[in-house]
Amino acid sequence: MDSMISGGQEPARAEDRETIFARISYRLSRLYNILQENRRRVDEERRELQTLVSDISHQVKTPVANLKMVTDTLLAKPVTEQERREFLQGIRSQTDKLEFLVQSMGKASRLETGAVTLEKKDVPLLDTLAQAMSGIVYGAEQKGISVEVQCPEDLRVSHDSKWTAEALFNLLDNAVKYTPAGGKISVSVEQWEMYVKLDVTDTGKGIPESRQAAIFRRFYREEEVHDQPGVGIGLYLAREIVTRQGGYIQVASKPGRGSTFSVFLPRR
Repeated sequence: MDSMISGGQEPARAEDRETIFARISYRLSRLYNILQENRRRVDEERRELQTLVSDISHQVKTPVANLKMVTDTLLAKPVTEQERREFLQGIRSQTDKLEFLVQSMGKASRLETGAVTLEKKDVPLLDTLAQAMSGIVYGAEQKGISVEVQCPEDLRVSHDSKWTAEALFNLLDNAVKYTPAGGKISVSVEQWEMYVKLDVTDTGKGIPESRQAAIFRRFYREEEVHDQPGVGIGLYLAREIVTRQGGYIQVASKPGRGSTFSVFLPRR
């Protein structure tokens, strides 16, 4: 029992199964396996927590360093009005990034801990898509990106409109970020027997096949896109939201040929 409590070897089982000692030995063996499984889960949760803290620290480090550098410059020497405005714009940009990170982490935390319950209702999918589209109209116009939407007005799907709009916005926002000026984004909806398939297709840089599984990890960002705004949590959130409604997301992409993110939502 001492060895079992300390995490040592499993207690030896008695050979004679009819005695009281054999029954005790069998139950000790079961208890040992339960303790080992609990230890494994605790170790796994500890590693996940360490990774999460490390990821958050990494995400916060750069904007905080930039804020300190700008404020130190403003405090150390006189600047012109133009320089002051540029510095203040830099401060605003970095605080916006920190605010976005906090909000995104809050959303992910509420989903993961079950603090938010997705409420599926039979509502028009076009209304949900319109909510998502409203957040990317300005960015698309600024880059001269044309956006085309094909969705039946009378198509009703059982889903949580608010959170699904959040997931679709993240996909559309990524499409705008990584599609060059003058490109095109198209959204199309196809009705299947069990699912409704919604495709978000862009003419952006594309994603190598070797990285397509990694892009849904929390805080994952490719090295060559670090100049783009974002913290690498949008696709993670999108997948969590869709998965918790019984759906799933697929991606098809080739470098230089754009990407298609397909969202599958159960019809009921």
